[in-house]
Amino acid sequence: MGKKQETNPDSEYGEPAQFDPTFNGPIRKRGCTDIICCILFMAVILGYIVVGILAWLYGDPRHVLYPRNSTGWFCGIGPNKDKPNVLYFDILKCATSINIMATALNGLQCPTTQVCVEKCPSTFWAVGLLSYNLSPANVFDQSLCVPSTDLASTELTVKEIVDKELCPFFHVPTTSVLGRCLPDITLLGTIPSNFSVTNIPGLPPTVNNTIDLIKNGTGDIVNGFNARDIGIRIFEDFASSWPWILLGLLIAMVVSLLFLLLLRFTAPVMVWVLIVGVLAAGAYGIWHCYWEYDNYKKTSATISDIGFTTNFNVYLQVQETWLAFLIIISVAEAIILLTLIFLRTRILIAIALIQESSKAVSHMMCALLYPLITFVLLLVCVAYWGATALYLATSGGPIYRVVALNSTISDCKSINGSVDCDPRNFTSSDYPGCPSASCIFIKYNDEGLFQRNLFNLQIYNVVAFLWCVNFVIALGQCTLAGAFASYYWAFNKPDDIPMFPVCGGFMRSLRYHVGSLAFGALILTLVQIVRIILEYIDHKTRAAQNPVARFILCCMKCCFWCLEKFIKFLNRNAYIMIAIYGKNFCVSAKNAFKLLMRNVIRVVVLDKVTDLLLFFGKLLVVGGVGVLSFFFFSGRILLPGSTFRSETLNYYWMPIITVVFGSYLIAHGFFSVYNMCVDTLFLCFLEDLERNDGSLQKPYFMSKNLMKILNKSNKGQKKGKAKD
Repeated sequence: MGKKQETNPDSEYGEPAQFDPTFNGPIRKRGCTDIICCILFMAVILGYIVVGILAWLYGDPRHVLYPRNSTGWFCGIGPNKDKPNVLYFDILKCATSINIMATALNGLQCPTTQVCVEKCPSTFWAVGLLSYNLSPANVFDQSLCVPSTDLASTELTVKEIVDKELCPFFHVPTTSVLGRCLPDITLLGTIPSNFSVTNIPGLPPTVNNTIDLIKNGTGDIVNGFNARDIGIRIFEDFASSWPWILLGLLIAMVVSLLFLLLLRFTAPVMVWVLIVGVLAAGAYGIWHCYWEYDNYKKTSATISDIGFTTNFNVYLQVQETWLAFLIIISVAEAIILLTLIFLRTRILIAIALIQESSKAVSHMMCALLYPLITFVLLLVCVAYWGATALYLATSGGPIYRVVALNSTISDCKSINGSVDCDPRNFTSSDYPGCPSASCIFIKYNDEGLFQRNLFNLQIYNVVAFLWCVNFVIALGQCTLAGAFASYYWAFNKPDDIPMFPVCGGFMRSLRYHVGSLAFGALILTLVQIVRIILEYIDHKTRAAQNPVARFILCCMKCCFWCLEKFIKFLNRNAYIMIAIYGKNFCVSAKNAFKLLMRNVIRVVVLDKVTDLLLFFGKLLVVGGVGVLSFFFFSGRILLPGSTFRSETLNYYWMPIITVVFGSYLIAHGFFSVYNMCVDTLFLCFLEDLERNDGSLQKPYFMSKNLMKILNKSNKGQKKGKAKD
């Protein structure tokens, strides 16, 4: 790390930053950047709002949220408020209609009569041969028939009622799944001996071998929906344990905050403990490999004798395998030792920057609250995307058509599925030549201009969503970078730190740099879209892929994953330069990249040391809070005077999972602020070295600890400098 590396103007990565006597932090006089991209982003947002409005106007999520009977009325609301479940007369037509996912998305509408019922049938029942001579009131259950059919006064026979599907001619034990009466597969194996629905006059041919067909045909439907009972039990667990879940999340917040503040004093110890731990693990690996190598000396088997086998345990019994492991681990251990010896100064710089970051965070505690703003904005984006996708998926009115159950009659063939109808005023007497005609739901309208472009609008919804999410993250990074840069370039800390630095960084980002942030977010979004397309292609063609195609797809996915990581890294540093100098995205990205490449060894060391330390911190917070929540919610820890008892929980692991997941999000939010602080101070530190030389005219802005590590000092240092 000599003088030549820091100030060489002939570097292939550009000239070092020049001294500017007027520069003292984020530039205040700046103009709007990347205006064209800003206009494009605003146009996309405006279009996104229009798509949401159109989806809201045309869509009706009740199609998915509530079941609906054959007359178009929803069950559980309106006139059917006391009848929350829908019963399908012939469930087999649901299992065999088009495909399961499309049927579920359309609210599980099936080409069979369906009525709203108070409770789903829980027994086996079928119209017997002897029942055809009885009165319909003595055969059918009125609560399961079409509401317009009055069994007590009807003149229809049992066979006519079955032919017109006015009442179900059989039913099996069903269970309510999201308001749909679907077969209870656990009870279909216990069929009573008197239950028979085959070879009965008037029985539709689709119901022969009914039970086997129900088992095979409706299994996917039942498995495709979450049982409401499980959801209710989980809701009950959350209702009884939510105060303790919030307490666990509060503990995670406090532990995360304390860990970040303690890094100011414990960073050197923790870093060297981690380094010594890695070296100790490598030393143990060397010893263990040598011990295994020595044990297998007497065996005569070699790799060439074994050849190729998928049983890898065989290779572990060969002396050559442990010799290879011994060589690899020894080389890795030697590389780590040499790296520590030659890069010890840069490791000390990384530790000093981590300590300085803790100091900066302690002076700007409000920065730790900014992830809440990012979280709220991301929540708005996700909610808007989900609502728009749901409304788009349910756009278009339902289409009903006349369907003849007995399609062998010539009059029925001419109208079967080709005549539109309204189920609310449909009567089969309008079709005297086809007594089995009924008005059945077919599909949702997809013939209008809006409906024909639903797929394109869903794609637009996804692209706009990804762009908005990446923009929100970019806005947070630029805001925090501006705040922490104002800390570093304050010569007398904390006196020269501007008032409300986080608010200042936020306002500058929104006022001047929406276009630049949108530009960086757009580049990242395009890469993510390509990754999504590759995953989709891989999923659709997996069954037909040969090894070559699978290898090519795997390589492409790996390359674009690496490209996404690189763009995220480049964008992050570009946003820091934007926050400081106020230049457009391309110039900022170029300057940040050249600055980092001029100090590439420092970048690698700082990145790995910081990542390792913050990963250890996240592991400590999440693991500690997770273990504590496990002992509490499983009943191993009892609090005196507490009314909460773990025995009241149906699934005690649900609160534990919630606390662990929430703790990770909280820790990630706090540590992302800290990581942004480290990256910002690091870029400022590199520019400080290039701009200044410690003279009275060009004093360093870095801390005394950093100057001590670099063996530098400010000549004629001002008194205020001692405050940092």
